[in-house]
Amino acid sequence: LMSGMPPPPPADFVVGQDVAVTPGNVVYRNGLMELIQYTPATTEVYAEPVLITPAWIMKYYILDLSPENSLVRYLVAQGHTVFMISWVNPGEDDRDIGLADYLDRGFYRALSVVRRLIPDVPVHTVGYCLGGTLLAIALAALRGEAQRQVASMTLFAAQTDFSEAGELMLFIDPAQVAYLDDVMWDQGYLDPKQMVAAFQLLRANDLIWSRMTRSYLLGREETITDLMAWNADSTRLPFRMHSEYLHRLFLANDLAEGRYRVDDQPIALTDIHVPVFAVGTETDHVAPWRSVYKIKLLTDTAVTFVLTNGGHNAGVISEPGHPHRHFRIGTRTEGDPYLDPDEWQASLAPVDGSWWPAWAEWLARHSGATVPARPPERGRDRGTSLPDAPGTYVHMS
Repeated sequence: LMSGMPPPPPADFVVGQDVAVTPGNVVYRNGLMELIQYTPATTEVYAEPVLITPAWIMKYYILDLSPENSLVRYLVAQGHTVFMISWVNPGEDDRDIGLADYLDRGFYRALSVVRRLIPDVPVHTVGYCLGGTLLAIALAALRGEAQRQVASMTLFAAQTDFSEAGELMLFIDPAQVAYLDDVMWDQGYLDPKQMVAAFQLLRANDLIWSRMTRSYLLGREETITDLMAWNADSTRLPFRMHSEYLHRLFLANDLAEGRYRVDDQPIALTDIHVPVFAVGTETDHVAPWRSVYKIKLLTDTAVTFVLTNGGHNAGVISEPGHPHRHFRIGTRTEGDPYLDPDEWQASLAPVDGSWWPAWAEWLARHSGATVPARPPERGRDRGTSLPDAPGTYVHMS
């Protein structure tokens, strides 16, 4: 704690044994990501598969924690064919991996593999945190017929406008970015302990002082949860990507203001024409919900917005049966007047329970007929069979 780093992942939560245990197979691998397809749990599935893009600032199994709170397992049980990107944990040799690589060798490559394995139907796309920002960029750049590959876009705690990015802005200004550029240039990546300190200071009462009070003053042994174990299983960020993210998205806000370019062409989020489901969490210090809500200003498509209690992680991992959960949900369709976030919040009564079933119903409404379940085919890499889920990249420290 005093070093600014969380404790190492405890032995009670071993990846592939206690967490990240939903069965499946790695069906594709390149130098940036492994693509996992999960084994169906129903005899019939919706025709349209689901492709999840997590943030590479975290390991993907935040969405496949213990069996009772795994979003992946929940989706599979609801009759969805689920694919998950598992990102490589970059090192010094990966310093030149940029946002374009995460787009081309990451999401676009994964989408093409899913389309090859399950042809002739569009794909429900899901992005979490920075993975959601990448997803929005990707779909905005898929114009015309190309966007027909996609059935919908779901964003979990993902910002597309960074002008009001909350308390994190206290730590990110031009001088701090210049300092981080120097540090990352020397290392080739951003070390997790350099991120953890800032995030802990954002919630010092919860993440520093309350722990010190319990541990050092009261002598109480801390109970480690699966979410805490995942949080300790940290990742690095490549120099080029993180510098581009800080300069182009966070400081310049190029995506929201129409200056972000993909393949040297400017993109606009108004070019996204698929239905959107967006989730914000009430106490999010990383992606404040009013900032996430701006997707309704930046797109012209139908947007269903959910505001749930909890923070950036705990609000998303909100399985049915989780105590003390509530959410608000509303849909903006064509012709509806704009409501600012506070008006929107005041206009809707909270609903008790998890928001997951509401999302499952939304996915079902935007899906077609069911078809016989499609088990994953084990992929091959250089003539060698690829492993079962959770794959190999998730074990990289």
